[in-house]
Amino acid sequence: TRDNDFSAETLADMADKIGIGAVKYADLSKNRTTDYIFDWDAMLSFEGNTAPYLQYAFTRIQSIFAKANVDMSACDAVIDIQASQEKSLVTKLLQYQDTLEQLIDDAAPHVLCTYLYELASLYMKFYEACPILKEDVTAEQKASRLAICALCSETMGHGLGLLGIATLNKM
Repeated sequence: TRDNDFSAETLADMADKIGIGAVKYADLSKNRTTDYIFDWDAMLSFEGNTAPYLQYAFTRIQSIFAKANVDMSACDAVIDIQASQEKSLVTKLLQYQDTLEQLIDDAAPHVLCTYLYELASLYMKFYEACPILKEDVTAEQKASRLAICALCSETMGHGLGLLGIATLNKM
């Protein structure tokens, strides 16, 4: 967060979750039949196919609900797709079950990692292109977009949990 209002204990806990998640993800995101180079800088980057990037995307969703003062579990609005970014994101969300089946069938955790990275990337595009909390957004658009955010949060949280990677509500 930009406020830097975290205690030393909270910062240490966040650093542990980010660091441990980064190492786990770096290992799980690679096809087990290929070699990879252990690189701290690449693992800990907040850009690209890394755990910190996914954790940041998850945190961004949590911040929207905090700013909106809305309980995520109450988001059950009908999703009304209006923008291409919404369509791409919802389409990716619908592929989660197939991804889990492939993960199980192939015993290939990198498949889930790739899915989560693609989901986070599409979420970031959605976040930039589709305002949620601005004044010119209709109540229906807001409800629909919050419902999409809730589904993203649930899916990302579940997927990261399957990989043994902690999520954070603030960063």
